[in-house]
Amino acid sequence: MKKVLLIAVAIMLSIAAIAQDEQPQGWTHKGNIGINLGQSSYTNWVAGGQNSLSGQAIFNYEIHYLKNKFKWDNTLNTALGYSIFDFKKKPVKMEDKIEFTSLAGYRMTKQLNLSAELAFRSQFAKGYDYATDSTHYISKFLAPGYINLGVGLEWVPNKYFSLYFSPVTSRWTIVNDTTLINRYLGNSLDANDENIHTFNDKVRYEFGARAVAKFQYPIAKNIEFNTKLELFSNYLKNPQYIDVDWQNMLVLKVNDWLNANLSTHLIYDYDIPFPDVEKGSKVQFKEVLAIGFMVNLK
Repeated sequence: MKKVLLIAVAIMLSIAAIAQDEQPQGWTHKGNIGINLGQSSYTNWVAGGQNSLSGQAIFNYEIHYLKNKFKWDNTLNTALGYSIFDFKKKPVKMEDKIEFTSLAGYRMTKQLNLSAELAFRSQFAKGYDYATDSTHYISKFLAPGYINLGVGLEWVPNKYFSLYFSPVTSRWTIVNDTTLINRYLGNSLDANDENIHTFNDKVRYEFGARAVAKFQYPIAKNIEFNTKLELFSNYLKNPQYIDVDWQNMLVLKVNDWLNANLSTHLIYDYDIPFPDVEKGSKVQFKEVLAIGFMVNLK
């Protein structure tokens, strides 16, 4: 885990050296909406195979405001997708996310802002561990949900890269379902620890330091790469364990509306328990390759 974290930080720092560009004054906005589709069919195929049909809806939007020394950035990223392997059974969820970030800042220097951040993350629909059980859900809206609220500094050396660091961040983990509390709050539900919420509580409070690095760059004609790395350390318990959320996406544009994209998502959260891990957690990893239609919104 430490090697992955060091590699991610090194990449973020190395790409920050690109020349500075000014953001336009006033309101600016951009976004995209699209759908990714996939299908496979087999008839008398001796090598074997599974018929499938998949679809994923995507909506992303950004609203920015800049006036003299004040800036305000708002970003919403959402996606929901399913695959069907058997029309007699329920679809299998393959993608589901809601991510919203609002960052307001006051320019102290040309590249440094005093900023306040509000960040929210959850999912739309119920999710299942299909490898073991497709009848009992293991996640749903606000189970879990994450809210971060903090004040810190944002370094913006150019229009492609930004680094936000807050030494004072409050984080709430919400599990609005009593059947899922132990799954997401298990490691912190120590009956002998008076500083931790009781088992019946649906919210865990943490206070610590948070860092968010973002990079988006056209690496070649019709090829764009973007990455976001989030780190959090809880001062109140086990500050030596750093939670990691690292997302990457490579987009290959065929034309203005057709593209292919490869995305990866890595998560490490010490407080999410796994039955076969006596102490700590596991690295979670997801990879998705998709081809679809995308329309830019301006």
